[in-house]
Amino acid sequence: MNFQMNRWFGCVGEPDMLEEMRMAAPQIATYADWKREFLALAERASQQGHVLRAGFYWRSAEFFMRADDPERKSAREKFLGAVRSAYGLELGERHAVPYADGRIRGFLPAYRFKPPRAKSTIVFFGGFDSYIEELTSVFIYLRDAGYDVIAFDGPGHGGALDEAGLPMTAEWHKPVSAVLDYFEVERVTLIGLSLGGCLALRAAASEPRVERVVAYDVFTNLLDVTLRQTNALLRGLLQVLLGLRAARIVNWMVARVARKSPVVQWGTQQGMHVTGTTSPFGFLQAIRQYQTADVSESIEQDVLLLAGSEDHYVPMEQWHDQIRMLENARSITARLFTRSESAQNHCQVGNFGLALRTIVTWLDEMQP
Repeated sequence: MNFQMNRWFGCVGEPDMLEEMRMAAPQIATYADWKREFLALAERASQQGHVLRAGFYWRSAEFFMRADDPERKSAREKFLGAVRSAYGLELGERHAVPYADGRIRGFLPAYRFKPPRAKSTIVFFGGFDSYIEELTSVFIYLRDAGYDVIAFDGPGHGGALDEAGLPMTAEWHKPVSAVLDYFEVERVTLIGLSLGGCLALRAAASEPRVERVVAYDVFTNLLDVTLRQTNALLRGLLQVLLGLRAARIVNWMVARVARKSPVVQWGTQQGMHVTGTTSPFGFLQAIRQYQTADVSESIEQDVLLLAGSEDHYVPMEQWHDQIRMLENARSITARLFTRSESAQNHCQVGNFGLALRTIVTWLDEMQP
């Protein structure tokens, strides 16, 4: 919860927002408390004319709501309306990229932020539970640094999931290819945030139009990250049971742990929603595909790997593993952020600016 509060503050940056959340924090012990406090903060900020702050309070309240919560849709719509208003984004500026994968058909919401003269093109997407609109300030920063930025929600993200009904796919080259075709662009840099660090590498392994890849941050194995929320004994047992396809036992074990752990309860419910699965076993089996070990040897692009030294999601060894696995990359630049930089957290929450400056400096050095 503390991490998420810092995440939303980093997207807005208003000092009063930090003080308001500090006052609300002692009232929060459960997800129900979280929802109540942030909905109240959102209404108050909206009435006071703090549009962007109110929007991110609604996003914060919505973040821990269950998929079937009747208030979730309203909170999401208020968040989107606030972001569009604050940044001057008209609804007509959002592109709907056609997407089909077998029987699954829908669209990928996308935006384009283009400077008068672009150095090159960036294609940016989020991770496991992001909305592309929450990163609008990032795209404006990259545009103002001289880059043509195409940002999209892929399957399992934001509007692609909640509006078009597209569950997440590990075959990430498919949505990336659909976006490149739609915008008719060649020779792009992929930037993936959080789990997007895994998805970007998976896409680059199969999409020749990708010249460069930024893993913001490194994320080599989603199942390992998910099971990290449990103790070592249970983690090992679940790995064995998943291999044996013991669905009934896995579902029972997860349900038992979830009764004692709000993090596991929420994460499992959200995970099933994102992946389009109907049981904890189905969710855990589905996310076994989200790893980079099977694609890293195929990466021949220039790669920038970012990592936080105290990431509470992604263990430090995944950073080392990813460097080691990129045997055929044209170049590898790896940047570890530390507590002394206030950037030790996942995706450098606490110092987004430093991470973005690092990315832009690397991109500028890569220009022909």
